[in-house]
Amino acid sequence: MNTHILNTLEAALQAYGQQVQKDAKPLIKQLLNVFSAEKAYMEKVSDLDKAFDDQPSFEALREVMFDLLLINFFTDDVNKLEEDYLDSPEWEAIEEETLDRGTELLNVLLYLKECQDEDIEPELSDFLKEFLLVDEDEFQDEHRIYEEVIANQILMESSVNEIAKVAEKIKQDTELKDLFYPMMCFFRNPQPSPQEQEEISSNAIQPAFDIAVYQLIINFNNQ
Repeated sequence: MNTHILNTLEAALQAYGQQVQKDAKPLIKQLLNVFSAEKAYMEKVSDLDKAFDDQPSFEALREVMFDLLLINFFTDDVNKLEEDYLDSPEWEAIEEETLDRGTELLNVLLYLKECQDEDIEPELSDFLKEFLLVDEDEFQDEHRIYEEVIANQILMESSVNEIAKVAEKIKQDTELKDLFYPMMCFFRNPQPSPQEQEEISSNAIQPAFDIAVYQLIINFNNQ
């Protein structure tokens, strides 16, 4: 497990713990052991679930941490496997088994990793058009999922308060409902000042979740 993902994991869980007034250290310790263990991926998934079963106060972050575990696999674990492992029937079976796991945060993290590899600054329009390819006919599922984000790109020129107002009005059954606020706040300014971070925290819709996810994204971006 690399230090970058370690710091990202700690920042998100500490932020959540502070909001719900629960000590995040026991869960952080458990998850660090899960992420760094020399085990098969699905064993790690099982261990991650056990960790959250033991710490129900942090349940809201279970699938977010699943996303981070998958990023950890792509950046660290996969280097210890055969070169074509991600094209193997074994990995195909794992993908099939975990289809209903994780969130759209995974796409944001994969995009940020690509930005780091190519040394470019993350931008919402680049994420939508060049990474997700939402304008392409064959990627209309992504267009549907990110419809609210696509329709509200003007918020990149607006205030945090305006992002919060729009986030509150998004229908509950919208796939990106929970991630909209922290994701849009991040893309509005990927390098926020402490004052901006405080403003984002004070305007959060679901304070514990929003702040934790926001801290996860900005810490992942700053390696």
